[in-house]
Amino acid sequence: MADQFLFLTELLGLKVFDLKGNRIGVVKDAAVVPLVDPVRVDRYLVGGGWTWLTVRYDQIRSISLDGIYLRDENLTPYHSDEYMLRMVRDLLDQQVIDAQGRKVVRVNDVTFELRQENSFDQLWVLEVDIGIRSIFRRVVQGVLPPRWVRRLQTRIPPHSIRWEFCNILEPDPRRRLRLNISNRLLEKMHPADLADIVEDLSPQDREAIFENIDSEVAAEALSEVHPNIQASILESLETQKAAEIVEEMAPDEAADVLAELGEETSEEILEEMEREPKSEVQELLEFEEDTAGGMMNTEYVVLRENATVADALQALKAHEELLESLNTLFLVDGEGRLRATVPLARLFLHEGPTRLATLAADTLIEVPVNEQQERITELFDKYNLLALPVVDQEGKMAGVITVDDIISVLRHK
Repeated sequence: MADQFLFLTELLGLKVFDLKGNRIGVVKDAAVVPLVDPVRVDRYLVGGGWTWLTVRYDQIRSISLDGIYLRDENLTPYHSDEYMLRMVRDLLDQQVIDAQGRKVVRVNDVTFELRQENSFDQLWVLEVDIGIRSIFRRVVQGVLPPRWVRRLQTRIPPHSIRWEFCNILEPDPRRRLRLNISNRLLEKMHPADLADIVEDLSPQDREAIFENIDSEVAAEALSEVHPNIQASILESLETQKAAEIVEEMAPDEAADVLAELGEETSEEILEEMEREPKSEVQELLEFEEDTAGGMMNTEYVVLRENATVADALQALKAHEELLESLNTLFLVDGEGRLRATVPLARLFLHEGPTRLATLAADTLIEVPVNEQQERITELFDKYNLLALPVVDQEGKMAGVITVDDIISVLRHK
């Protein structure tokens, strides 16, 4: 074969010949067995009369546009095999996730690489085709000779995704295991990109993804999803898995999503959570959603007002998981009352013995737990704040509202 590739549209209907050159049927489907090899086509399903026959890859001598010629004709009737990923039944016209392009796409055709190993031809899945060129092949399939189609399609730009960047959508957990479907590609995505993909999927596919990806990744992605969809995802999951995901979320985000659920579902998830994150979330759930208490996060770094830069650096090491979003430290007196805020960047301009109180912001801006959302957004705008401390009735530090919380509020408005 001059071109070392073959399209699924060309493979379908291809005649299959025995050792004597007699036609025994035509190709109806082809399958990969991922547990054996995730790329090589392992079986060809051939329609012959009233039944389908199974042709193994090692029973084939040659493959070309003129047909498939066997070197072993000891064929068996086809029986459904859950370990097979069939190209027509499971992939063609189905949605897959393009992990590189970070979007959901529909498969129009499949491109195979034609290899010769041990002097015999084999097909290996190379790409899934999603563009106009593949639609053109589908439209003229069986109408024009394949060689004509190849010449005519050269005027249309190709649009395809490498097989290694495709994530198959399979809701059935048992079949996912049999097909060896991995979520490695999804888990490497930015949470916001994964959230966009999730919002484009059906409820069943959303559930399958969140049920099977790492809980920390799931928590980050869920935080980026629209609140209505957040609730539907958690409601669809097993309670234990939902609790694992909520535990990994920031307390304020966890409280927000649980507040969107029915009371019974919310209580069931809380019951499954570990004691510490559970108590933090329960405290936040007591506040109205549009108040400072309902918006604040209880994860922050607080030090005594006589602490030094060296003390602050030690505290940061102990709270390494907060560093990505941390921009302010909070100083309190012996009774926990807020006394000052220190911009994190100022630490790196001073020596270890320097007192943090000397680096504090000139003006202490704080709000009570019952402050309204509108007033809070006004303060962020007026003073160009990155973080706003929240205090209780006694002036003790209760939480912090960060600028990303305000962006989220404005976006949902």
